Amino acid sequence: MTARTATTERQKRLGYELRRMRKAGGVSAERAAALLGVDRGAISAMESGTRAISTERLRRLADSCNVTDEAYVSGLAAMAQPGTRHWWDRYRGQLPQSFLDIAEMEAHSVRVRGAYSVHMPGLLQTTDHALALFRMVIPALPEHEVALRLALRVERQQILEGDGATEFVAIVHEAALRMQFGGRAVLRGQLDHLLNRSEQDNVTVLVIPFEAGGFPGAGQTVIYAEGPAPQLDTVQIDSSHGPDFIHAQDQLDKYRAHFEVLEHLALSDAASRDFIRAVASQL
Repeated sequence: MTARTATTERQKRLGYELRRMRKAGGVSAERAAALLGVDRGAISAMESGTRAISTERLRRLADSCNVTDEAYVSGLAAMAQPGTRHWWDRYRGQLPQSFLDIAEMEAHSVRVRGAYSVHMPGLLQTTDHALALFRMVIPALPEHEVALRLALRVERQQILEGDGATEFVAIVHEAALRMQFGGRAVLRGQLDHLLNRSEQDNVTVLVIPFEAGGFPGAGQTVIYAEGPAPQLDTVQIDSSHGPDFIHAQDQLDKYRAHFEVLEHLALSDAASRDFIRAVASQL
């Protein structure tokens, strides 16, 4: 099987889980190669995400490693399915791979939670608000890339629509509600949109007011994407150099606790809507 010249975050994650499963099961790379009928180099390639593994081989390896968690194994099998073209593939080669990795992560999540200190949630941004953000990037983006980023952001939001819509919980700090990206009119439209979205059954918006004081992760944008099994959850953190993806189990435990604290500090969903209306009325 031909090695991949580039790997997605999802492919890398599958490789990471294969290695973790093999080592936890006490199976050497040489033994795994014999079990799967491949050479030792193929195991390394599978575990780095540069070579695919069939679902049949994956299940054979899981069985040999005494993995009995079917939700976990089925989740891995779904990740190993032969590649099919997705909507975000239209942007491949035109936008940074990490942007597509975020779209893929969200699309395969069963629930997404996000914490936002300064920016509005990308999944809940209006086109005017997103456009204002993209036009503030330094160095300035050419207009065709601004248009591509905007189109990708709008398409990402489709996970909140239709049958099987993804559950989304957005914890938004008061500072983000008051940042006038694009000016007062843009912010007013953004707050109205936030309120409308919060009325959807699958969307919850919780506000942390200034008076709540300090909170963990202040200044960060953190996304917690839940997979089909807890072991397959992913944390994505925004940084100045681009998104970071985290999935070590101790870090997942840390960010689960992180979100529990944030949800405790935040206003209820009804009180949060009243708070957003109050902010909008001041514009």
